[in-house]
Amino acid sequence: MLLPSHLSLILASKSPRRSYLLEQAGIPFTIRTTEVEEVYPPETPVLEVAPYLARLKAEKSADLLAAPEEVLLTADSVVILDDEIFGKPRDRDHALQILSRLSGKRHTVVTGCCLKSTHKQVVFSSSAFVYMNTIRQEEMEAYVDTYRPYDKAGAYAIQEWIGLAKINRIEGTYPTIMGLPVDKVYERLLDFA
Repeated sequence: MLLPSHLSLILASKSPRRSYLLEQAGIPFTIRTTEVEEVYPPETPVLEVAPYLARLKAEKSADLLAAPEEVLLTADSVVILDDEIFGKPRDRDHALQILSRLSGKRHTVVTGCCLKSTHKQVVFSSSAFVYMNTIRQEEMEAYVDTYRPYDKAGAYAIQEWIGLAKINRIEGTYPTIMGLPVDKVYERLLDFA
């Protein structure tokens, strides 16, 4: 698209959703990944956890940068309800517990991002409110058994059944909830000279 020609974007994520969003926006990228343990200090304010983890991933993945024109993109998303963070569920029972807590309530999704090169680093985040209808127990079980949302913060994906059938309103951008605020990534890349 309209990215500066001297930049080469490296997505440091195995998330098919993040790849999909960049592809749909016409932003060229290459995938390179490394394993990073997603841990944060317990005193971190909940709204700062996702950008903290994005920065951590970028700093631990800096060796993936092979040339000065390369820019590494890392991201992390969290779901927040009542000042509690709901990350990826450990197993089926945990997924059902998370969905039970979110059912019928408004929660916040925060996606943090970090753009890092050999000479510059920018960290930012985007938030969205998600209004979820009540989900019956049998619906939760069917969703978890069908979609197996174990790699998704909050135990659901906005682009799957829950997002299509049980979300009645969002405030913020759909890509933020999906895991990558493409509008903010694009604007930061334009300024990343």
